[in-house]
Amino acid sequence: MTNNFFSKSIGNIYLKPSTKSEISSQILYGEKFKILSINKDWIKIKTSFDNYIGFIKKTDFLNNHNPKFKVFLPKSIIFKKIDNKFIKTKTYLYFSSTISNLENKGGYIRFSKNKWIKKKDLKGINYRENNYKKIIKLFLNTKYLWGGGSVDGIDCSALIQIFFKFNKIFFPRDTKDQVKYCKKKYNKKFKEGDIIFWEGHVGLCLNKTKFIHAYGPRKKVLIMDIKKTINLIATTANLKVKKISNIKNN
Repeated sequence: MTNNFFSKSIGNIYLKPSTKSEISSQILYGEKFKILSINKDWIKIKTSFDNYIGFIKKTDFLNNHNPKFKVFLPKSIIFKKIDNKFIKTKTYLYFSSTISNLENKGGYIRFSKNKWIKKKDLKGINYRENNYKKIIKLFLNTKYLWGGGSVDGIDCSALIQIFFKFNKIFFPRDTKDQVKYCKKKYNKKFKEGDIIFWEGHVGLCLNKTKFIHAYGPRKKVLIMDIKKTINLIATTANLKVKKISNIKNN
């Protein structure tokens, strides 16, 4: 079970070794994982950040990765250098992806063979962003995608996890594990940073009245009134609030 690092911009993690199986999560460029087993077309992996187990399609991986930077935009364009000019490609690296610094030229960082990222899109690998609202609001209006973990599609639990992932702080991937992991808040008055859990759903209070979440029925990440959201979920899904925590207490 040696360490490996994902070498594509983004990949799906499946519950079972089949593309017809449910997508349970996603993995980003530079993300470390261990191989648990291999068959002809599939690899069973365990991600190092959150110990998430699932299946990815068999492909090439990085065996050595010495990350110096991480992406701080929702997604950053990958460039190619041709005749000493940097040309845009149609591919990206996504928020929180980590890259090596193989070459530094003209405001660009080369992280792989003729693959470059603008240095201004990056933060140092040890940079910490304590403003959780700044990170989570990067995904405002992102479409809802079950198992998604990027600005191309994200689900409710990944939206909360992304703050911790960027800062290299362990936090579970799925809502059912997050609600167990988070410390309960006993003060019933809502304030900024409160994480509200339902059975199978989670979101974050931006202040004492506004709430951001990746909301399946509305098919995107949006900001709603806290009390109206609680009433809406109770009415439409027959679910009551299961637990309230705070992002600063985890």
